[in-house]
Amino acid sequence: MMKVGFIGAGNMASAMIGGIINSKLLSPSNIIASAKTDKTLANIKEKYKINTTKDSISLVKECDIVVIAVKPNVYEEVLKQIKDYIDNEKIIVTIAAGISINSVEKIIGNDKKIIRTMPNTPALVNCGMSSLSPNKNIEKNDIDAVKTIFDSFGKSEIVDESLIDVVIGASGSSPAYAFMFIEAMADCAVSYGMKREMAYEFCAQAVMGAAKMVLETKKHPGELKDMVCSPGGTTIEAVKTLENEGMRSAVINGMASCIEKSIEMSK
Repeated sequence: MMKVGFIGAGNMASAMIGGIINSKLLSPSNIIASAKTDKTLANIKEKYKINTTKDSISLVKECDIVVIAVKPNVYEEVLKQIKDYIDNEKIIVTIAAGISINSVEKIIGNDKKIIRTMPNTPALVNCGMSSLSPNKNIEKNDIDAVKTIFDSFGKSEIVDESLIDVVIGASGSSPAYAFMFIEAMADCAVSYGMKREMAYEFCAQAVMGAAKMVLETKKHPGELKDMVCSPGGTTIEAVKTLENEGMRSAVINGMASCIEKSIEMSK
């Protein structure tokens, strides 16, 4: 069975590891994580019962697929440390905004197998959405293996790297927008007397159900919205107010600023 290594054990790596284990795709014994601090390693080992090490080089030697899950500002340092131990069969998976395939190839070699990905934190609850962008050295069995991993904690699609900044805005960062929306709805419910725990449950379940309707019915979101809006009713009154307050333009502008920041980071 293949072994997967994570260099870096922060929130995104933790979400991915949790998703893989929850789906039972791999056993904890087939997952290794490395990090700089004993505290980080102790936390992830206790949480998932996986193997851990402070030696990223030994991790690379042992694993078939290596996920580089560190902050973008230390990517170059990490890649230079491990580049001499990456053979032409190992698959290097990157997940950092602003780190292009070309920039990775310049460090480890353009003959190496690289897949640039962008998962999101709902991977932790098996509802992640990820993009996969392979370089020219990736073969079908390679992308199939990595897609199986990413599908184990949600959904994934093969996407041309030119769209990676849009992916970051559309799914990589967007859970934060959704959390803000749920929190705002719950705040209103609390202001009208509902207990906060109950408010979060009602609002979060409604958002999850609405998203599921979009995915499963394949109907246009506008059509689904119209199904809820009775003439002269409560929902259309809320929709009118949200339109007057600029909800759509706020979302579009916020997401556009996310995409532009991603483009800037790639330069």
